[in-house]
Amino acid sequence: MIHLVWPWVFWLLPLPVLVYKAIPKAREYDTALYVPFYQDIVAFESEHHRPARAGIINVILLIVIWCLLVLALSRPQWIGDPVALPASGRDLLLAVDISGSMAQEDMIMDGKQVSRITLVKKVVNDFIDRRTGDRVGLLLFGTEAYIQVPLTFDRETVKTLFNEAQLGFAGKQTSIGDAIGLAVKRLKERPDNSRVLILLTDGRSNAGKVEPVQAAQLAAQTGVKIYTIGVGADEMMVRDLFGYRRVDPSIDLDEETLQKIADLTGGRYFRARNPEELEEIYKVIDKLEPVEQEAETFRPVKALFYLPLSWALMISFLAACLHIPFISWPKRSGRL
Repeated sequence: MIHLVWPWVFWLLPLPVLVYKAIPKAREYDTALYVPFYQDIVAFESEHHRPARAGIINVILLIVIWCLLVLALSRPQWIGDPVALPASGRDLLLAVDISGSMAQEDMIMDGKQVSRITLVKKVVNDFIDRRTGDRVGLLLFGTEAYIQVPLTFDRETVKTLFNEAQLGFAGKQTSIGDAIGLAVKRLKERPDNSRVLILLTDGRSNAGKVEPVQAAQLAAQTGVKIYTIGVGADEMMVRDLFGYRRVDPSIDLDEETLQKIADLTGGRYFRARNPEELEEIYKVIDKLEPVEQEAETFRPVKALFYLPLSWALMISFLAACLHIPFISWPKRSGRL
């Protein structure tokens, strides 16, 4: 269906006629400049004169050009048939810790030792791929918390922006409470029983203005269910001056607080010590029951102003050619 956004601009169609009638013609004065080769110009024009019909054609072309310009100014658009968006699903907001500690290389993936954030990006990407029909959003937090991608059906954009996220963008520390508070602010307007926050971190809250437990209480009052995930290996071998020794890389993980946050909001706390456990956690979350939401539709829109504009340009070129002196107009023959 063709739609004109500004149909009122067609009132401009008689404007050239009004201007022509309103502005007086220029007065004729005596020649003020002597041109020694003027007679040659007159002779040249007489040899390449245009017939009267050329003037009529020129006027018609100018009228068509003006009509096309007004049509382009009216912003014609093609509006497609309505496309239905998924009418059921969940509102899943992923809150991922991108503080400096996520660079710790204590995870094994495909036989190689990798950082925590590398593993999280791979598993979360697979999780997002399975979220057909769900709105997915991305919240990143460190010292500060911010929304990287609002809730959307465009899962590819969520994955792309998550993969581009770099550690330290939000600061080196961890503000779990602020992350929960921002998530609640984004989810509270969504339908009941579909507000889900999945919070993944590898440390304890040591920054921010809101305490994690206080933020969890606010989430419980708003009906936001929080699933918390503590990521990091229990042990790893490190080398020092005396050889290798066994250390706990997750010593800073505050499991007690993460467990309390999940309990207060009706969610669950999970511990991810390796890729298999992290993958299994997201499979459990996959089993959340979908909630019916209001059906949404959209109609694709394509701007078409460039079509009449390009036609006007081509006709303008044709009209200009009519004024070129070397274009010889055919002379009428006396014979029929």
